[in-house]
Amino acid sequence: MSAWNQSLDAAGIREPELRRDYGAQRESVARFRRASYLAARLLLPQAVLPHVVAATAVMHHGDNLLDTGPKPQRVSAWASWEQGVRKALDTGVSDDPLIRTLLHTTEAYPRLRQVVEEYLSTATAELEFAGFATEADYQAYVDAYSLPAFMLVASLLGPEHDGGDFRTGCRTFIDGSQRLDFVNDLAEDLAEGRLGLPADALERFSVTEGDLAEGRDSSGVRELVGCQLEAARASLLTARKLPALTANPNGVLLEAVVEIELLTADAALARGARLLRGSASPPVMGSLRVMLGARRRARKER
Repeated sequence: MSAWNQSLDAAGIREPELRRDYGAQRESVARFRRASYLAARLLLPQAVLPHVVAATAVMHHGDNLLDTGPKPQRVSAWASWEQGVRKALDTGVSDDPLIRTLLHTTEAYPRLRQVVEEYLSTATAELEFAGFATEADYQAYVDAYSLPAFMLVASLLGPEHDGGDFRTGCRTFIDGSQRLDFVNDLAEDLAEGRLGLPADALERFSVTEGDLAEGRDSSGVRELVGCQLEAARASLLTARKLPALTANPNGVLLEAVVEIELLTADAALARGARLLRGSASPPVMGSLRVMLGARRRARKER
């Protein structure tokens, strides 16, 4: 029996059609987030893996709907998806395999329903994204979109009853991770006419969007990039407390995620203004050491 089938058994997913539905989500997640899928497969208890895969697939599908195509198309696609999910949550049935897995995972983790409803209510912040005038605008975006999207998965990893500490830890992590993404993806985002750095940060270092789009390696650009990356890194260092807040073996996965994000931040800092020509990646050997260390701890905790 394959490891995936063993995970489905451990999660109590027995019905053949539902197993196929979860299998389809596994294929999707393994295709678009292979490293994340492999980390989850290595580090999570078998009974948790299918549910995390389903939640990740929902998050990715939502990202695609909100980001792909002309705005009228995105508005229509998101509205249709949101309506389908809400109807399924109310009726308990759906003809969409992805939504069926979401329904089943919500039955297994009742706390997920509130998370899904919050995500659906605020995700249009991504649809309306047009850049940030201020740091406060960026923080509002994190609250409205980045955190609710992350919580789709993180809520399955945290404690069953969270007094707020776990969510606060997730907020700290996603602040650092989202800021890191916006800086590390500058070249790609600028090519698409998108900029995730607040305008007031550019003004502070006398940098214009044109300077960034043209790839100018000025002292102001270097200082701007360094300042944003240091802010991201500071949040990620604080987020090292997050794994302990799970109060369960799932914290090992979050530990690896945080450490690999820190490796990525270090690589981005080393690249500096050259990020305007392409993003940085965490070192392969460093990432492997993180994964192997987390794997050893996961085995001890089971």
